[in-house]
Amino acid sequence: MTFYDDIYPFYVLQRTSFIFSGSLLTIILVFLVLAASLLLILPGIRGKSRLFWMFRIIISLFIGVVLVALNFTSDWAEARITTNATYKSFSNVVVNAEIGLHVGLYGINVTLKGNPVIQFNETIDYNEVFSWHDTMEKEYEDALEKGLPNPILYIAEKFTRSSTCGLIFQYRYSGRYASATLWTAFCCWLLANILFLIPVISYAGYMMFFTAAFIFFSMASFSTIMNAPQCIFSIGNDSFEAAYSHSFWLALATGVLCTVIGIIVVTFSFMMPEKIKEAFSVGVDSCEEEEVSYGEGYFNSVFLDGVTILPLTSKVKAEHT
Repeated sequence: MTFYDDIYPFYVLQRTSFIFSGSLLTIILVFLVLAASLLLILPGIRGKSRLFWMFRIIISLFIGVVLVALNFTSDWAEARITTNATYKSFSNVVVNAEIGLHVGLYGINVTLKGNPVIQFNETIDYNEVFSWHDTMEKEYEDALEKGLPNPILYIAEKFTRSSTCGLIFQYRYSGRYASATLWTAFCCWLLANILFLIPVISYAGYMMFFTAAFIFFSMASFSTIMNAPQCIFSIGNDSFEAAYSHSFWLALATGVLCTVIGIIVVTFSFMMPEKIKEAFSVGVDSCEEEEVSYGEGYFNSVFLDGVTILPLTSKVKAEHT
């Protein structure tokens, strides 16, 4: 044990806690760069339209980043308990720890954090990912080879095909359908933004309705997990079940936001078409051009040798004074 620095020789490496998802970090950085690039054009927009364009950019990019990020979050459903549990196999050591199950669309995260973190000269702080991409049996075998703590192995085993709970079938297929509908919602969001830019404002409002509809479809798909018979996780003297968490409610809020935007855009496009055109800067350039060409004080008259020349856009008349 001294040779291995107090690490058991059959452990591959000293385990450390997962800090932040690389995929989520990449998505956030991409959208932040895109937002910064689009906000740079704001000084070139004149008048009241500048504030409206800023809100459009921020809200639109918020919806887009949420639709992409929700595919990679691991907190659509969560469950946590703090209990005393056996730490390792073939050992009577009992630790007090917080155990968590975090469910995403592509897999689960199982967390184990000691209370306190350092117990028995070891740092108890784990965050293990089990993905649906590979078979859970392979993931579970890898966890056994790593020598992960018993609570993590117990929860992971519940998601294998051999488990009587059958959670793998519920979670994997519901997650796949929820992810597919979220990507469809993202495509609808892209089309809505293109239609806003063309601009075909009323049809853009309809596409926002479709975006909201597919978000709600993804939530409905994931909800089938909760409606199916649940498997109770029992660790030590305590038990827990997963419940809806942050990503699920964020999806609901984003769907409601898209619905509200769609209602406002479609209603205004029928009831006050001129106002909505003005808000989206439709025809603003042509109007300003007309004001410059025909406005008062712009080449109303030029006097040359006693000859009055009217603007070039009208018929030239000459009157000798």
